[in-house]
Amino acid sequence: MSVSLPTPPSRRSLLLGAPAGLMAVSVAAGAAAPARAADRASDLTGSAAPITADERVARVAKLQGLLQAAGVAALLVEAGTTLDYFTGVQWWRSERTTAALIPARGEVLIVTPAFEEPSVRETLAVPAEVRVWNEHESPFQRLAQGLADRGVTGPVAVEATTRWFIVDGIARASGRAVVPGDPMVRACRLIKSPAELALLSVANRVTLEAIRKTRAEVRTGMTQHDIAALIDRFTGELGGKSDGALVLLNEASAYPHGSIKPQTVAEGSVVLIDCGCRVQGYVSDISRTFIHGEPTPRQRQVWDTVRRGQDVALDAARLGSPVGRVDDAVRAFYEKSGWGPGYHLPGLPHRTGHGIGLDGHEAPYLVHGDETPLAPGMCFSDEPGLYIPGAFGIRLEDCWRMTQTGPVPFTPLARSIDDPI
Repeated sequence: MSVSLPTPPSRRSLLLGAPAGLMAVSVAAGAAAPARAADRASDLTGSAAPITADERVARVAKLQGLLQAAGVAALLVEAGTTLDYFTGVQWWRSERTTAALIPARGEVLIVTPAFEEPSVRETLAVPAEVRVWNEHESPFQRLAQGLADRGVTGPVAVEATTRWFIVDGIARASGRAVVPGDPMVRACRLIKSPAELALLSVANRVTLEAIRKTRAEVRTGMTQHDIAALIDRFTGELGGKSDGALVLLNEASAYPHGSIKPQTVAEGSVVLIDCGCRVQGYVSDISRTFIHGEPTPRQRQVWDTVRRGQDVALDAARLGSPVGRVDDAVRAFYEKSGWGPGYHLPGLPHRTGHGIGLDGHEAPYLVHGDETPLAPGMCFSDEPGLYIPGAFGIRLEDCWRMTQTGPVPFTPLARSIDDPI
């Protein structure tokens, strides 16, 4: 039985919903050649202050106000980033239920297997009652009794990613209706606090520096796994926890999540690196594409178009405007340049960007039709890649935050195909 602390799924396994079999798998950091002491990167995370207990208590209070206004008894949250967001509990999902019940009034309730209680309490960061269940008992009865004890009325809201057996279990045990909890969770998580923005900034600095150091080490004959191992190594040395590196070489770069065909670096190879890390749970997401050797005129032209696409996206990001219009602006620009139309290839087959925070991908999304109005504190990726099946693809990606005066990237955008970091 594993007793290691939990980690969320790799961001590479979630990126745009790609099948795992099509992804370049990141090699563990230990597989990379060991660094000499003089070559080791400096830790950039010294300023990364964790989210305080007071901030989490305020999050719970805000949620409880939303629950009361909606006439909902409680929010049920199983292990995952939303559990971490409200309670600090960092746990993984298995057939054994660990979950929180956040009532409209009263103390938070954590339910977990009896033998996991000491470990769960290690990261619990808000005042809460912990009720345990043994292997022959039902966690849902514990949750239902907790609802009854708190005297709250109404249906139970359930966080959107909660698995069905847990949803069904609480409904049966409590006899209450179950309703979607996503509107209330989004209302809390959508706008990042100054402390969250600070952690996102540190995470992005770590990732950009890891890419910079990795690019300097890329050599002819390397595989995507060799390069991914370098990213993992440098990310760790810089103080981040690698979230996995997607490395696409040559023709594989024409497919947003790569190919199962082995690829190696050669003169003129396209090298696309898409990676991120976690700092105190908060995620970065940066992509850089460069050429090993001298770029061709076509590679330069496509790279420059993508870089301009990033500017178009940021120019379209205006307070109060629907986030989907950012995607619309990029597609309009690309179509005038002969790409697409729409989501067709050769062109941009995926959305222009996604929200980011504790999850690598979270709402809202820079995609046609998303009407969420842009507001200060929202954070996104900006990744308007272009892909030519059978040839190559270019993706540049940087994360940014919305402010009262407009969008502000967390890190500098790429300068040119010759100076891409």
